[in-house]
Order: sequence, then structure tokens, then C-alpha cells
Amino acid sequence: MIDFIIRNGMEIVGTIASLIYLFYSIREKVWLWPWGIVASAVSLIVFYQAALYADMGLQFYYVIISAYGWWYWLSARSSDQKKNVPIKDLSQRLFIKLILVGVAIYAALLSALLYIPAMVDIASSDMPYLDAFTTAASIVATWMLARKYIHHWIFWIVIDVISMAMYLYKGLYFYSGLFVVYTIGAFVGYFEWKRIKQKAE
Repeated sequence: MIDFIIRNGMEIVGTIASLIYLFYSIREKVWLWPWGIVASAVSLIVFYQAALYADMGLQFYYVIISAYGWWYWLSARSSDQKKNVPIKDLSQRLFIKLILVGVAIYAALLSALLYIPAMVDIASSDMPYLDAFTTAASIVATWMLARKYIHHWIFWIVIDVISMAMYLYKGLYFYSGLFVVYTIGAFVGYFEWKRIKQKAE
């Protein structure tokens, strides 16, 4: 048991921090952001060891966007008499823009995953197409979360299902289980945010 914990310690810590992050995210609490930073820092190491380089790079972005989201939620709240940042709907125009941005990020990431490992003499990415897709989609979805667009939860449902399969294939069983919870949490989060939004209107 001790050997198991030692071998999988980082993954266990990352999983626990991610579950706390999910809990606060569903509850629309600003504490999701510091826990997101902790989860991302730990996950960065785990994904590097698993040769999932796009996911590893994504953790750097998560740290930055978590700091931004933390600032945005707190500053917008303090400037509006301590009220929470309102949950917003995603317009069709913004949706199209985000899809185009996502496609551009995907193309750039895929090219990097296919060619850079050989240039720097490291193991190639095992699943470059899926790795690039989940990473590009996660970048878009996390920005939507930071700006409180309710439809980020729908993005996460797709991302989480694909990620769950990827981590299971890679033998990252704690992370695979985590993304089962994430998928369920994304459904719960959507309806919880919808309830909060309707109550505020």
C-alpha cells in the first residue's frame, strides 16, 4: 500500500486538489481558482512523466488563467457592492469566434506535438490528435469559466469524456476516475449555474 502511494503520490494529490476545484466550481465559489492552481502545478509533473505534452503545457495556461479568473471574480465583485460576477449566456457571434480560435490553437498544438519531440530528442506524444484537441478545447472552456459563461460546462462534458479515455489508455487510473467525476460534475454544474442564473434574473 505504501509503495502504491509513493508510486502514485503526485497523481493522488492532483486528483484530490482537482476534486476540491470541481466542488467550488459547481458552487460558483471563488476558492476554485487557488485550488485550480495547486491542481495544475501537480498535474504538470504527472503529464510530463506520461509524455502527454499538450496536456502538460495546458497546465501552464491553467495557472495563468486561474490567476486571471481569481482576479476577475474578486475585482468585479468588489466593484459591484460585493455581488458575485453574473453568469452569462454565450452569444452566437462569440461562439463562432471561440470555435475559430479553438481550431487555430488545435492546428498549432498538433504541429508542435508531431514535430517538436523529435527536434529536442524526447519521447513523441502517444496521442497527438486527441491530446491537441482536448488541450485546445480546454483553453477555450477555461477562458469561458473565467468570464462566467454558463456554456463552458457543455464544452467540459465533451472534453472530460475524451480525456477520461486517454488517461485510462495511459494507465493514469486516478486521473481517469477523476474525469468520470468531472463528466458528472459538468452536468451538475450546468444545471446548478442555470438555477443560480435564473434566481438572479
